[in-house]
Amino acid sequence: MADTDKGASNNERLIAAARQDNEEMLFEVFEQGGYDINFQDGLGNTALHYAASLGNTDVLEHILSQDNCDVDPINRLEGATPLHLALKLKDEELRQYVVESLLDAGADTTIKDKEGDTALDLVPADDEKILTLIRKSRAQASFSADDIASDDDDDKLGSGSGSGSEEE
Repeated sequence: MADTDKGASNNERLIAAARQDNEEMLFEVFEQGGYDINFQDGLGNTALHYAASLGNTDVLEHILSQDNCDVDPINRLEGATPLHLALKLKDEELRQYVVESLLDAGADTTIKDKEGDTALDLVPADDEKILTLIRKSRAQASFSADDIASDDDDDKLGSGSGSGSEEE
C-alpha cells in the first residue's frame, strides 16, 4: 500500500517501472533500496510478470539480474508464471527474446497454470525456435536431475559412507 506521506512505495515504483519499461525509475528504486524484487501486487503479479508479459526488454534483464529474483512466481488470476505470459506475446522476435531470457535465468517449463497448461502447451504450433528452446531447457533440467540422482546412487554403492568425499 502507498504511504500517503511519501507517495508510492519502492515496491509500487518497481511494478510501475516494469509496466512502463522505465529503466531510469527502476535504477532509482534499486539505488534507494527498501524494495522486494518479488513483491506481488493485488493480482499476484511481480515486476517480472509485467516485464515479461509486456515484452519490456529494457527492464527485463535488470530485474532478472537481481540476486533474489524468483523467475517462477505464480500470479493469482491465471496461475501463470512470467514464462506463461511471455509465450502470449504476439511479436515472434520479442517473444523469443523474452522466453530465452527467462529460460537462461532458470525458468521452470513444467509448471502448470490454472488451465493445466505448461509453457510447452502455450507455444504457437508454428514457432519452431521456441519449441526447440523449451525442449532443450527441459532436456537440460532432466539431465541435471538424472545426473544428481546417479551421483547419489554411485556414492551409496561406492564408498559406503554416502558422504561423497574423497578417501584419503
